Amino acid sequence: MAVPHYMASGMGGIRSAGDLVARMEYSKNMKVGEAKEYVAKKLGISTLDIADEFIMRELREELRIGTVTAVPGVPRGIAAKMNIEKLLDIKINSCEKFRGMLN
Repeated sequence: MAVPHYMASGMGGIRSAGDLVARMEYSKNMKVGEAKEYVAKKLGISTLDIADEFIMRELREELRIGTVTAVPGVPRGIAAKMNIEKLLDIKINSCEKFRGMLN
């Protein structure tokens, strides 16, 4: 737990792509390098760019996957998580639980 958390925090968490990389580590049991490559490929950028706060800020707004500060019209919370699910082809427990509550 400590190492993935450290790596995600070191990449800036939601400021860059650290949260996405950590999700891949946990959900698909990937190593850090493999998870970074997967996320970069899904985002259409290089593995160096996923750690750049400025590039990721614009990309997060464009892909509607959440930002640190609220931006009018950009999803946050569960809506952003649902977009992350689609983007990374994973299931997120809180999204599944939310869908279950709607049924």
